[in-house]
Amino acid sequence: MSVDPDGAPFSLTRYRTLLAAARDAGYRPRGFAGGDPVAGDLLLRHDVDMSLEAAVRMAELEHEEGVVATYFLMTESVFYNLSSKVGRWALGRLRELGHHVGHHGAWPTAAAAPGFGFEPVLAWHTPEPHYMALPVDGALNVMDPRFTGDFTWTYRSDSNMAWRRGDPLADLRAGRFPWLQLLVPPLLWVYPGATMRETMAAFLDDDRRIRWERLRDERIELGEG
Repeated sequence: MSVDPDGAPFSLTRYRTLLAAARDAGYRPRGFAGGDPVAGDLLLRHDVDMSLEAAVRMAELEHEEGVVATYFLMTESVFYNLSSKVGRWALGRLRELGHHVGHHGAWPTAAAAPGFGFEPVLAWHTPEPHYMALPVDGALNVMDPRFTGDFTWTYRSDSNMAWRRGDPLADLRAGRFPWLQLLVPPLLWVYPGATMRETMAAFLDDDRRIRWERLRDERIELGEG
C-alpha cells in the first residue's frame, strides 16, 4: 500500500491531516448533546472496542489540535475493564482532555452501569440493521437519522481500515459536507500496519509489553529468565 504525502491511509499523521482539513474548511467539532446538527458541525466519534491506551493516545492528539470528540466506552468489553485502575485512569484522562464520554453498548443492554458518569449518548457495538437506529430510552442513539442524515453527505466511517462511502479527506478540504458525523476507531489509527492483520499484530505486541509491565506493577514474582 503506497503512502501519500498526508501519511499512511490509516495513521495518526493522516488523522491530523483530516482534522486540519476540517478546521481549514471551517467545520466546528461538537458533541452529540448539542441538538440537531447544523451546517458546519463536525461530530467526531470514537468507538473503543479493544484498547483504552489507543483511545487516550488519540484523545491527546485531538487535545493538541484543539479538537473535542466523543469517546464511546464499553462496560461489557472482553478486552478492558472500566472498573479497574487502568479503566478509571482512562476515563479520567479523556475527561481531563475535555472530551465527551458515552456508552458503547452491547445489545440489548442500553442502560450504562452506574458509576462511570457517561453522558446520555449511546453507540451500539457491532449493531444489526434492525435495531441500529431505533430510539433508546434515556439516551441519544448516535445512529438516529438526525445524526446521520442521508449518509451520503453527512456520515463517514472507517470499518476495518476501509472507508464506507469513500475517504472523506478531499471532500472535507473542499467543504462539501453540510455537516458530518465522522467515526474513527482509535486502535486502527494508533497502531501501524498496512492491513488489518498487521495492525492487530502491532496492537497485540504492544499489549504483551503492557501486560509485562503490569505484572511488575502487581509485584508478581517472575523468577529468573
